[in-house]
Amino acid sequence: MPTIRRLPETLINRIAAGEVVERPASALKELVENAIDAGARQITVRLSEGGLSGIEVTDDGCGMDPAEMSLALERHATSKLPDEAIELVATLGFRGEALPSIASVARLTLESRPRSASEGWRRVVDHGAVVEEGPAALPPGTRIRVEDLFGKVPARRKFLRSARSEYAACLDVVRRLAMARPDVGFVLEHDGRRVLAVQPGEGLASRVAQIVARELAQDGVAIDLERGAARLTGVAGLPTFNRGVADHQYLFVNGRPVKDRLLVGAVRGAYADMLARDRHAVLALFLDLPPEEVDVNVHPAKTEVRFRDPAFIRGFIVSGLRHALDSEGRRTAQAPAAPAMANWQAEPITRAVEPAPALGSLFAREYASSGVRDAAPAWRPVQDAPLAPVARAEVATQAPSVDHPLGVARGQVANTYIVAEAEDGLVIVDQHAAHERLVLERLKAAGAQDSAARSQALLIPEVVELDEPDCDRVEGAAGTLAEYGLLLERFGPNALLVRAVPAVLGKGNVQALVRDIADDLAQNGAALLLGERIDHVLATMACHGSVRAGRVLSVAEMNALLREMEVTPRSGQCNHGRPTWVKLAHGDIEKLFGRK
Repeated sequence: MPTIRRLPETLINRIAAGEVVERPASALKELVENAIDAGARQITVRLSEGGLSGIEVTDDGCGMDPAEMSLALERHATSKLPDEAIELVATLGFRGEALPSIASVARLTLESRPRSASEGWRRVVDHGAVVEEGPAALPPGTRIRVEDLFGKVPARRKFLRSARSEYAACLDVVRRLAMARPDVGFVLEHDGRRVLAVQPGEGLASRVAQIVARELAQDGVAIDLERGAARLTGVAGLPTFNRGVADHQYLFVNGRPVKDRLLVGAVRGAYADMLARDRHAVLALFLDLPPEEVDVNVHPAKTEVRFRDPAFIRGFIVSGLRHALDSEGRRTAQAPAAPAMANWQAEPITRAVEPAPALGSLFAREYASSGVRDAAPAWRPVQDAPLAPVARAEVATQAPSVDHPLGVARGQVANTYIVAEAEDGLVIVDQHAAHERLVLERLKAAGAQDSAARSQALLIPEVVELDEPDCDRVEGAAGTLAEYGLLLERFGPNALLVRAVPAVLGKGNVQALVRDIADDLAQNGAALLLGERIDHVLATMACHGSVRAGRVLSVAEMNALLREMEVTPRSGQCNHGRPTWVKLAHGDIEKLFGRK
């Protein structure tokens, strides 16, 4: 029978090190956080081979005397918990395991000098054993060197990545901590080359733009929102400034860098109808809460947190981001991509093209009533013929004005894109993407109207057959859907009866609409708050009620679309995140023709 025995101290330390020190970046994070908690105003980090050969962290903090240094190298010894109220911790570190854990799997040299002392003290620990101790010459503060990490633990050493990969992880750690504390200066050197240098006392927006992307200074919006005891600050990139990966999203809770699924999901929800699915926002968000509202003791490395009220936190972040993005402006200019510009400059090649099939009258009648109802002039029935001579005369005489930033319609390309002349350039609008956004915003506003104004009753109620779980989900959201004009009720175990549809959609394919709503609820279900689930559903409804590509528009209809875009929030992106319009400034056009 196996017997229970007490583990030796060296093995206990190595087990603790496995929880705290996973790679050089983990050790670096603990050391820099200790420097910040010590009140440092300047922190210098030096790495060798990505931290595999050596890590050195120097700060000008409060320092330690020899007795404190000896105690700091013992397990569960810390100055960051003045009492037993661990739920009220206000520092980055508090476990008291970092230094002894690192020292048990590496050669650690600790040098420190308090401001009141005339000289410093040095203590060297090699894989858990003290091998050297004595006076040291250094300015007030602390200097720690970590060498030969996992040198005597080959099983851990062989799982480390290349020096380049480890360096990238260390750089990410320093960048996040530097963003969290703009009042502290940071210097990072790698193999003798200075990689990062930021000065103390910078503003938050300036520090974030300097570290994340300088374009954020022009393409970002400042966030500062309070709700009760919670505060959200930071910088969020405009939807047009995005990346293909989510690595440029920096999230902080009470000044602590975290990678939390709840926060990441809230960011994704805030940008849901402004970014394509494969694009990600660029931002740095700082959430400050009372310590008792968040548990930071979930993970040994303190990279995860748990909130007392996660629904409130998610809603707070989503509403805060959307409010900031909406207040920045109603339109976000989109420039043509470089490959597109290169194609325009290429020599045109004439090739035979088959004529596009004419629009069928059935297709035209189906969407004839789906336009903007309140715009002046109103949307007219679909015209299968090209622009009339009167319309062409109207195009020639109407001049662009500063009152119309999106310009005056000059024509339609491929029955899909509206070409408009603005005072400062040429504007091209994707008519379906633009109208999709307009319909979505109208649906959102319809909730404030009376039910008679937002609903259009069906002459004969329509039965939609679905699976029973889908029927259950749609029936559960029926009350909220009714607020936007979609009236339905249960009609047996596997069917729903639709009595009215949103007035702004007109008559469309009710079957497809309800099925898509059921799919949205099944996909996003309990993972999103009710308001966010409804936003997904409204986006689906808007897509069903929008002007389609291939529909011929009159000049009056084109101009009505442009005018409404100018007064509609977030009209620069459709509900799926694609741009609705692009602009070529006069200077860009001159470059295309070699005039500039």
